[in-house]
Amino acid sequence: MYNKKKKFYGVLFMLGLERRRKIMEQLTQDRKVYVADLSRKFQVTEETIRRDLEKLEQQNLLQRNYGGAVLNEHTSEDISFIKRTSINNADKEFIAQKAEYLINDGDTLMVDASTTCLALLQRLKTRNHLTIITNSIRLVNEFVNSSFTIISSGGILRASSYALTGPAACSILEKYYVDLAIISCKGIDRTRGIMESNEPESLIKQAMIKQAKKSILLADYSKFDKTAFIKTCDFAPINYIVTNKEPSAEWLDFFSQHQIKLIY
Repeated sequence: MYNKKKKFYGVLFMLGLERRRKIMEQLTQDRKVYVADLSRKFQVTEETIRRDLEKLEQQNLLQRNYGGAVLNEHTSEDISFIKRTSINNADKEFIAQKAEYLINDGDTLMVDASTTCLALLQRLKTRNHLTIITNSIRLVNEFVNSSFTIISSGGILRASSYALTGPAACSILEKYYVDLAIISCKGIDRTRGIMESNEPESLIKQAMIKQAKKSILLADYSKFDKTAFIKTCDFAPINYIVTNKEPSAEWLDFFSQHQIKLIY
């Protein structure tokens, strides 16, 4: 009897280890997981999943948040553009689909070097007379044969993100005034504001916001309640936030108080 019980509990223990290993595999790929989804996937209770996430958090592998968890990354971690193109693609497409209705024919746009902005511009190919000012060499190359009028900022290339940065890039941006600045971020927090993983690209986003009549932030739900290395701005200059999932009630109240239009 003892051996049978020992074997039985050993199987449960191994199943728990295997389940947590698979949770981490999914988290590494998607950068976020949800308790309800994992409960259905592994056919265990939500409480079991919460205990799994708690154990993984104790190992400093993830950070639990409302309804799930996000990957525990260093605040200054810079994920390469190529790697980012394989992360959360469905969420980016959803955000792009929602954001495209904020863009009108004839608009002038400043667009950062994020993969979410790339997804949005893919959906704007049929728009007429759009002018795109960007610090992204990937966007310039991607839409070289499009109907867009494209202006490159120039500047110092950050190879990992295909982003042009530095004083020369900021100087070019400061010469133009546009209808919309469209940016993404690495983290948003109600107290800390909107954050980026590195200072050069944060300064570019600040310059874009300053030169625009209105600003749009594209941020998937994994960015909420997440701290990144450097603050880009407060929420005051942001007019629209487009995301892929309804935030918590605290966030909804916060956006309402700051007169930010939330689209999801």
